[in-house]
Amino acid sequence: GWNHFRTLPLEMGTLQPEGLDLTYLVMPVEEVFWRMARHEEFDASEMSLSAYCIMRAQGDDRFIAIPVFPSRVFRHAYVFVHAGSGISRLEELAGRRVGVPEYAQTAVVWMRGTLQHDHGVRPEQVRWLVGGQEEPGRRDRVDHDLPPGVPIEPLPPGKTLTGMLEAGELDAVISARVPTAFQRGSPRVRRLFQDWKAVEVEYYRRTRLFPIMHIIVLRRALYERHPWAAMSLYKAYCQAKAQVEGRILTTAYRHILPWILAELEEVRALFPNGDCFPYGLEANRHALETFLQYEQEQGLLQKPLTPEELFAPNTLEEFRI
Repeated sequence: GWNHFRTLPLEMGTLQPEGLDLTYLVMPVEEVFWRMARHEEFDASEMSLSAYCIMRAQGDDRFIAIPVFPSRVFRHAYVFVHAGSGISRLEELAGRRVGVPEYAQTAVVWMRGTLQHDHGVRPEQVRWLVGGQEEPGRRDRVDHDLPPGVPIEPLPPGKTLTGMLEAGELDAVISARVPTAFQRGSPRVRRLFQDWKAVEVEYYRRTRLFPIMHIIVLRRALYERHPWAAMSLYKAYCQAKAQVEGRILTTAYRHILPWILAELEEVRALFPNGDCFPYGLEANRHALETFLQYEQEQGLLQKPLTPEELFAPNTLEEFRI
């Protein structure tokens, strides 16, 4: 998995799951997802929520999840438009050329759901172009059928999302990463939402959704041989999260953000029980049901799924420290 702050004790080896000899490998999540989904290289790993749900709906049961969500990100800040597009609202993406790294990328599924439910623009009203953001030739991590009636096409050979956006060949890009053209200050690329934090706070207050991006999965063959391993790993993730959160008040200035304590107080006031990264099924039921609804509406699931179906049965009850 990635080196998330909440998993640091597992990464450092200061916390070991009961009965497991855990070797925690840190690498880019794109590599982790590809190697796990395509080759089953790890006993357990972080995985794209979208990819996992699509596989399970296809009847691909090689993996079983535990209710740990190491990555959650509001995505309004990740909508970028060409400066000459004239686009100032999400509604204005209707009829436009919008680039995405993968049609089924979790971040993109969430934003398409927001586009449809909050702004009245259905997927079939947008022309979707799919391909690599910074390097050409990106392939989908999970094969899936394309939804009928939705205009989806690959980027031209040798083209990238960032390059086409900067050149005005795309009107907008929705992605999980900030385009390099924006990072280097290109005047031709701008965020759609200049006040994106206020927009995301309003979105959370209204919907109570903090979008889940990643999940933790185990190889089902391992789980079936050792079902206790799922609960042991689930407990360890909960304990690691509790340890680092318990230290943040006294060690905040290990970080590079000078007002991190003010941010922490704001977050604690906004989220239930002051916890913006809850684990467990029930605390995340609303987000999971919403995401599964979005994937079903967007033609990505071969059959409907419920949150319960995603997880090892012995991890469905909340674990309390």
